[in-house]
Amino acid sequence: MAGVYVHIPFCRKACHYCNFHFSTSKKLQEGFVIALLQEIELRKNYLTEPVATIYFGGGTPSILPAADIKRILTQLSHTLQINADSEITLEANPDDITAEKLQEWKDIGINRLSIGIQSFFEEDLKWMNRAHNATQALQCIQLAHDAGFHNLTIDLIYGTPTLTDENWKRNVETAIALDIPHLSCYALTVEPKTVLEKLINQKSLENVDSEKQARHFELLMQWTKENGYDHYEISNFAKPGHRSKHNSSYWQGKPYLGLGPSAHSFNGHSRQWNIANNALYIQSLSKGTLAAEEELLSKDQQLNEYIMTSLRTMEGLSLQKVMKDYGEDKYEIVLKTANTHIKHNHLALENNYLKTTSAGKLLADGIASDLFVL
Repeated sequence: MAGVYVHIPFCRKACHYCNFHFSTSKKLQEGFVIALLQEIELRKNYLTEPVATIYFGGGTPSILPAADIKRILTQLSHTLQINADSEITLEANPDDITAEKLQEWKDIGINRLSIGIQSFFEEDLKWMNRAHNATQALQCIQLAHDAGFHNLTIDLIYGTPTLTDENWKRNVETAIALDIPHLSCYALTVEPKTVLEKLINQKSLENVDSEKQARHFELLMQWTKENGYDHYEISNFAKPGHRSKHNSSYWQGKPYLGLGPSAHSFNGHSRQWNIANNALYIQSLSKGTLAAEEELLSKDQQLNEYIMTSLRTMEGLSLQKVMKDYGEDKYEIVLKTANTHIKHNHLALENNYLKTTSAGKLLADGIASDLFVL
């Protein structure tokens, strides 16, 4: 099964920490939708498998009128083979969520919401320059439940200078009490060329504390485990039966088609990414072409991608798969390097699977990089 990712490159305001491609001007919005419909038609043969998941990300997809989202879904259904029971996720900000919009989204086929809460505390939201407030963070979840949306996930950010250990616990407890079946929790990172990096460099904002972030992550793992959540990927926690099917397809190496400016696509042997410029994206598609770049992945690159993604999951890295798909020599290299991390209790070998331990999850990306075949 395959997935489709649709990038909506518009936001009401710029969060200080964000380095995704977006614009706070909506003057190109209609042109973008027309171009996106053209891209869907242009790339109708990219996927050879039925589509099991559709994910509207961004940016802020909930900023689009429901009528435009419907146009996109209609074009996808006319062009691709979409499963009747597909998971269709819409990322939404709390300030966009109203009873009327929720009903419109439900009517056009959205069956899962990913809500960018980030924190239930006003001081954290102001520090991040979020568009919503703490009251809206709570109210939007009740509105979603009232509208019949129970397949929900929310984003939470930890490790910010304003977030105390006590308030981090209250954030997680609030999510659990609200019966949110899926949590995506991220350590605040200072990305290059963001407003956050600039303000920290100017000493206008306090820098992040890596020890605090590690502590918050360790506490998060403890609290979610105690409350019945599976820690199925480094940043993702789900009640049984509520994993993100779309994001899981990334970590399982399944093919996906990325639509919209800056979106990435993957078909198993190559990776493609669209230009991260709204005007040029629209301009190229008006001429019947797509401004994009492509990289063919070598066998070693494919193995490295598998190492990176699999070690982020609770299932781990299958050494049998490494042997079968990449050969005995690669198997020996990976296992030899892994043994060092096993000795330090950062990796565990279980039934021929390499898995990160609780301590290892703090170092997962570094461990994966160490195991890469060069």
